[in-house]
Amino acid sequence: MSFQNAFNGKTVLITGHTGFKGSWLAAWLKLLGAEVIGIALDPSTEPSHFSTSKISIDIVDYRVDIRSYSEIEPIILKHQPDFIFHLAAQALVGVSYEEPNQTWTTNVIGTLNILESLRRLKNKCVAVFITSDKCYDNVEWFWGYRENDKLGGPDPYSASKASAEILIRSHYKSFFSQKENNVLIGSARAGNVIGGGDWSNGRLIPDCIKAWSKKSNVELRYPNSTRPWQHVLEPLSGYLLQASAMANSLDQKLHGESFNFGPANENNHNVVDLVEKMASHWDQVKWTIKIDADAKYESSLLKLNCDKALHMLHWQPVMSFDETVEMTVNWYQAYYKDSNSAALKTIEQIHQYSNLALDRNIIWTK
Repeated sequence: MSFQNAFNGKTVLITGHTGFKGSWLAAWLKLLGAEVIGIALDPSTEPSHFSTSKISIDIVDYRVDIRSYSEIEPIILKHQPDFIFHLAAQALVGVSYEEPNQTWTTNVIGTLNILESLRRLKNKCVAVFITSDKCYDNVEWFWGYRENDKLGGPDPYSASKASAEILIRSHYKSFFSQKENNVLIGSARAGNVIGGGDWSNGRLIPDCIKAWSKKSNVELRYPNSTRPWQHVLEPLSGYLLQASAMANSLDQKLHGESFNFGPANENNHNVVDLVEKMASHWDQVKWTIKIDADAKYESSLLKLNCDKALHMLHWQPVMSFDETVEMTVNWYQAYYKDSNSAALKTIEQIHQYSNLALDRNIIWTK
């Protein structure tokens, strides 16, 4: 693990550190030698990756609503972070239909609060704002969306993430684009991550694992939906590389840029393909297909073009589809065999992933 040692001894603030991606990122940053500050609400599920990874004992853990500027700004100014990764969000499409107000205020006003707090910082800081692949206006085409494609979305979640991207760009242009500015910002777009420790409701992998761990049947609602499945560590490596490259760039060419982080084309599979691959690593599984005529809209095809990340950051994914699914299932198998082993399994898999990247000559290992 390297990233040019950009995080060793640095103060790194993560919003949403109790979430699935945030807790994996916190664990990785601790291994990279960072002092981690977390701002988030309590985990939304029990169990959660945050609780099972036991990451809270190694970080400064704030439980604050990202929508509260009066609470957010003093924390940021107190710790003067060298890096910020903003992941806090209402991240479920289904919930966005049930709670549109919460979705919009969390995803847009929460982002605004971080941006406004950054304007008060005097120290040098690199901030990466994580939005979503769903920020694009998805017209179901078969080629990947590029960073300059049209933003939008029919559901409250997608629309709120598109709005967050517009907000980030506006603040960059209005307040952070001056060369003498100490704060560098960028955004990152990824989605459909899988990996151990996700128990969110209404997501495919958690639904399967929760059912199969009880030897129950799981219903597949969108069997033909195709997604760019990737292990959670893949986009996290992109976020870390983007931040480290921004910090080390003398000409600030990465300042204000957005990047897609997605898997190779061969990792685009439909729901049934993924479930069948999972089933090959799990005993006694059952599933049925249930098409709900009254279900809310959810896109059936979504794909990212990651050429910009390859060209400007030299980033590329590490694992194949088979490796991604196997690593995911192995984490859950370890947890259900002995729940106390989950923290060790998380660390073990970060090292496993990093070693694969090193063997495959991936740029961030240098």
